[in-house]
Order: sequence, then C-alpha cells, then structure tokens
Amino acid sequence: MTVISLRIDEKEDRLIKEYAKAKNISVSALIRNSVLEKIEDEIDLNLYTQAMNEHKRNPQSISFEDMLEELSD
Repeated sequence: MTVISLRIDEKEDRLIKEYAKAKNISVSALIRNSVLEKIEDEIDLNLYTQAMNEHKRNPQSISFEDMLEELSD
C-alpha cells in the first residue's frame, strides 16, 4: 500500500478530523473517497461533453420504446 503526504494548516486539519468523526470514518477513508469521487465526477463530465459534442455533430433521436427493443436484443 502506498502512503501519500498532505500538508495542511491546523484549521484545515481540525475541520477534516471533525468531519471524518461526524461521518464515523477515518481521515484516510474520507480523503481517499473524496479524491476518487472528484476524479469520477470529472470523467463523467468529460464523457457527457464528448457525447453532447457528438450529438451536435450528428443529431439522432430514438424513442424510448425503440431503445428498449434495441437493448433487449
């Protein structure tokens, strides 16, 4: 397992520790989950942007019923 150092001031340290305690998780889990969630959000946003750009270049529509039929095949 890898260890990552993080430099923060005392006020931030206190805030992070109090938040982790309130959520009943370790500081390590809080930071790990927060960073991974941020990365996932950015990936999702990039995928959305790519999909919207593609749709603008080549707009296509499909009805909900047609989509269900296509996915059930």
